[in-house]
Amino acid sequence: MSELVSYQLEDGVATVTLCNGKANAVSPDVLAGLHGALDRALQDKAIVVITGQPGILSGGYDLKIMLSSPQNAIALVTAGSGLARRMLAHPYPIIVACTGHAVAKGAFLLLSADYRVGVEGPFTIGLNEVRIGMTMHYVGIELARDRLRKAAFQRAVNNAEMFNPQSAREAGFLDAVVPSADLMAAALAMAQELKKINLAAHAATKLKVRKNLLDVLDRAIELDKTAWGQPA
Repeated sequence: MSELVSYQLEDGVATVTLCNGKANAVSPDVLAGLHGALDRALQDKAIVVITGQPGILSGGYDLKIMLSSPQNAIALVTAGSGLARRMLAHPYPIIVACTGHAVAKGAFLLLSADYRVGVEGPFTIGLNEVRIGMTMHYVGIELARDRLRKAAFQRAVNNAEMFNPQSAREAGFLDAVVPSADLMAAALAMAQELKKINLAAHAATKLKVRKNLLDVLDRAIELDKTAWGQPA
């Protein structure tokens, strides 16, 4: 794997770690690394745990690329949306171990996983696009609509409300919150539990459960290519 995305396989679990500077920004190289990790995990028939650096999962897309030109921004967001769709349809379970802050694309990584565990502490999780003057892209809206609880959806998307780990769990960004020292143990314990299910049935059921969402995301990806509105 690349220096930006590491891959470690142990006992049927692939731990994929993002490491791209202070903000753990999602760049084209990071997306390529994540796709490569999913390819490798598929070959290894491994459950995936995606995690970040201490204190941060990701602060979102690489702003230098986002601000360089509309074309570059569209390309990066489109690629990121493709990753989200792939994660949602991945045949093996994907767990995200959220090491701290998860903002914009960082939060969308949470919304694209099968199970999400975060750490206690003064961390921010949410969709800050409107807060910083960006109109939310269609894929982001539809992903949040499907994965967030109804009471939190409008607040998170329209109002750019940011959540601490406990309220992020209530909103639907996380499934569990643990002390920082227990994060990877909790994620790996869940991976071991998921190894007990019939993974072929899991893959087939996931596609049935998420068919409507995946169809909506396919249409949204095409809309985002033409209806540019400063996406996330």
